[in-house]
Amino acid sequence: MTIGFASRAAVSGCVLCAAGLLALAPAAATTGPGVDPGPRTTDAPASLLYRPGTHVRPRAGAPEVPDLSARAWLVADADTGAVLAAHDAHRKLPPASTLKTLFALTVMPALPSGIRHRVDPKELEGVGPGSSLVGVAEYRTYRVSDLWNGVFLNSGNDAVRVLAALSGGWRTTAERMEEKARALGARDTHVKSPDGYDAPGQVSSAFDLAVFGRAGLRSPEFAEYCARAEASFPARDGGSYPIVNTNRLLTGADGVAPYRGLVGVKNGYTSHAGNTLVAAARRDGRTLVATVMNPRSDDGYAVYEEARELLDWGFDAGGRVDPVGSLDALRSAPPGGPEADAVAVSASRGDDADGRPVWWTIAGAALLGGAGVAVYLRVRWGPVPRD
Repeated sequence: MTIGFASRAAVSGCVLCAAGLLALAPAAATTGPGVDPGPRTTDAPASLLYRPGTHVRPRAGAPEVPDLSARAWLVADADTGAVLAAHDAHRKLPPASTLKTLFALTVMPALPSGIRHRVDPKELEGVGPGSSLVGVAEYRTYRVSDLWNGVFLNSGNDAVRVLAALSGGWRTTAERMEEKARALGARDTHVKSPDGYDAPGQVSSAFDLAVFGRAGLRSPEFAEYCARAEASFPARDGGSYPIVNTNRLLTGADGVAPYRGLVGVKNGYTSHAGNTLVAAARRDGRTLVATVMNPRSDDGYAVYEEARELLDWGFDAGGRVDPVGSLDALRSAPPGGPEADAVAVSASRGDDADGRPVWWTIAGAALLGGAGVAVYLRVRWGPVPRD
């Protein structure tokens, strides 16, 4: 069968129109009803967190967000993951002992709390000078639960060393911690020393620490340890001695008023990181998580007061602010990586709010198809005769 001129032109035009649609309207094929756009697609507010500065989206009557001295901070709803406000959320800073939240998330599931272990002196080698210690002794037998009390309450780097030895060793634990961070969608965290001790290249962010704190609260065992104010720790020569949680928002020590409804999570300090804190509180059926990194105030307890201000603001602002992002981190990274701009995100999609191709996409496809037909005719049949 011979295909006539008109048929050949129509077929060619259809092929080129289809090519035009594929070239100009990829969003129509990937964001239609019932199609999951995948973790790299986001609305503009999500990428606000990758921009420097303070971000909040108040509605009418919303309280003013506090003016804090911290280099980075964030407050979010721990139940929904909605970030209510943040300042330099993805700024990479040394985390100090708040990194122990990630350590616990990584190691705790593999070590039943009732296991008893006799400490080998080699397991305590490498504890950094000036480290916070709970008093783990060589050749003494401890339950794993004792060691976790030492980690959460006394921030004991000696207890971290022993737990890491039980979990495959220091370097292996650091690698597993990074894998866990990536699995949670926390991309800012790089682990060199699992106890949070200052080390070159070791960083996290207010965003990542909030992700770790939120994930920890979902584990009943983690949540129990981080909310514990006091415990007994086995002494070197038998017996035991009391240890008290160094999170002053929990205990009210050193003149810091305890925060009503606080449920943990972890504080930290090193000379390089300054003071850091992940704090979570529950009131009236809502749970908030706040992170504060390196307040520049001269007050040594400013980290607690600034966390208090964030939590107060977050509870007061409930229902009166729109989220600026989400702790569901796998779905909040802008296409092209953290550096991508929110404008680029919305401009790269070629579709309207419900995922349909916008009018200029269709028009462009039609023009491209028509131009293709004209090119085909000229090449195949030569110039068209004119009257």
